[in-house]
This record gives sequence, C-alpha cells and structure tokens, in this order.
Amino acid sequence: MSPRRFASFDDFYPFYLREHSSRASRRLHVVGTLLALALAGVSVVTQRWSLLWLVPVAGYAFAWVGHFFFEKNKPATFRHPLYSLRGDFRMLREVLTGRLRW
Repeated sequence: MSPRRFASFDDFYPFYLREHSSRASRRLHVVGTLLALALAGVSVVTQRWSLLWLVPVAGYAFAWVGHFFFEKNKPATFRHPLYSLRGDFRMLREVLTGRLRW
C-alpha cells in the first residue's frame, strides 16, 4: 500500500491529529518533544555535543510508546517524517496555548 500523499502541511495536520486521538498518546508526545528540546538546549548551552544523539531518542521513544500501546497505529514519522516533525511542534504549541486538550 503506497503512503497517502498530502499537498501541504495544512492538508496533513488533520490526519496527524486523528493519528493522535488518544490523550495518553498526546501526553507522551508532549513530554517527548519537551524533553528533546531541553536536551538540545542543554547540549548547545553547555557545548556538550555528545548529548545531541539523545534528542531524537528522547522525542521518538515517548511518541512511539504512545502509538504502539495507546493508538495502536504506526507513527506518521515512518511515512511523512518532515510533516510529522512539524506536526509534533504544532501539537506542542497548541497544547501549551490551551488550543488542544491533552
């Protein structure tokens, strides 16, 4: 089965939200994204570049637990990596601003 194609991120984002309908999954995504951002920040501020390998591990570990155990679907990262990463940041922003319930 070929991956679904999206003309733009705006077309992709409703699909992304459907793939993250579980509150537990959204919470895990938010924690993972915040942890990844914190690790990246610490790495830059302290110039400990060896920490950078932990950034994707932290972000994806939490997200994939949400998909495999709560959503029971495959992460969109496998089919749409750039849109998925952008979706993670948009979902984080919407959670932090109260626009999206987590």
